[in-house]
Amino acid sequence: MDYKDENINPYVSVVVPAHNEAAGIERTINELQRVLKESQVEYELIVVDDGSQDETYARIQQLARQDKTLKGVCFSRNFGKEAALLAGLEVASGDVIITIDADLQHPPELIPKLIEQWRQGFKVVHAIKQDRTRDGIFARWRAYVFNSLLTRLGGVDVRNSSDYKLLDRAAVDVIVKNLPERRRFYRGLADWIGFEQATVPFVVAERNAGKGKWSILSLADLAITAIVSFTSAPLRIVTFLGLLTLVFGMLVAGETLLSWIQGRAVSGFATIIITLLIIGSFIMISLGIIGEYIAKMYDEIKRRPAYLVSARCGFDGVDT
Repeated sequence: MDYKDENINPYVSVVVPAHNEAAGIERTINELQRVLKESQVEYELIVVDDGSQDETYARIQQLARQDKTLKGVCFSRNFGKEAALLAGLEVASGDVIITIDADLQHPPELIPKLIEQWRQGFKVVHAIKQDRTRDGIFARWRAYVFNSLLTRLGGVDVRNSSDYKLLDRAAVDVIVKNLPERRRFYRGLADWIGFEQATVPFVVAERNAGKGKWSILSLADLAITAIVSFTSAPLRIVTFLGLLTLVFGMLVAGETLLSWIQGRAVSGFATIIITLLIIGSFIMISLGIIGEYIAKMYDEIKRRPAYLVSARCGFDGVDT
């Protein structure tokens, strides 16, 4: 297929991960369907309920009975957004797959621009955040720290990135079939796989309903997963701390030897306590870093599935 053809009308799959979005999921679905119909493309809309505790999946089921373009997947419990994105990619059948959040902070009106970039020959199109003034100061700061760390350490550019992306079928097949890891970082993988890539800026909109689901702990867990998945640079910190400890030990030994030669009393208690505290801290930090990599390997070796599905609707008449 010649992708550089403005007359191509792809079959579009839109994947929407949702967790406790009952208050706004119907509006989100309606907005997405409106934009897709105006784009005059064939489409399917796949909403993945990540183990919601509210009526999110019940509303998806109800809407799916009325519209055959809507499909729903429900997890047996909360497996996380990364798992929900993977589940959506695995069941999507489109020529292009668009991933978008359920809270409408990713504006659906950008979809035609993403498709236009695909028509120009780009197989991965990243929607990047141009303006985050609607986010709080703390939210912007933690996003900056997270993205900067991963960009510098991981070798993938995730500055101002989001999960709002368009991927060509070839790119999706690589992510789904050729990257077997269980714990994933979708933003990083979409950049890492290569292919022809483009960016489209957008302004973060107001949230549709409810509150954001990301806590400090969940963001920290995602950051650790991302860094461990894409780089071994933190392991080099262990070597650096070892060298730093060696230098510190040599300085203390030199000061002690000089005091002995000059006949002065060798300082003992304070020096020993400080030395033990510093060395102990370095050891614990090193063990923590190594432990994260061991935990990652342990998760991969177990080979448990990334998610479990308890119900599906809209797939060839399935409604469970």
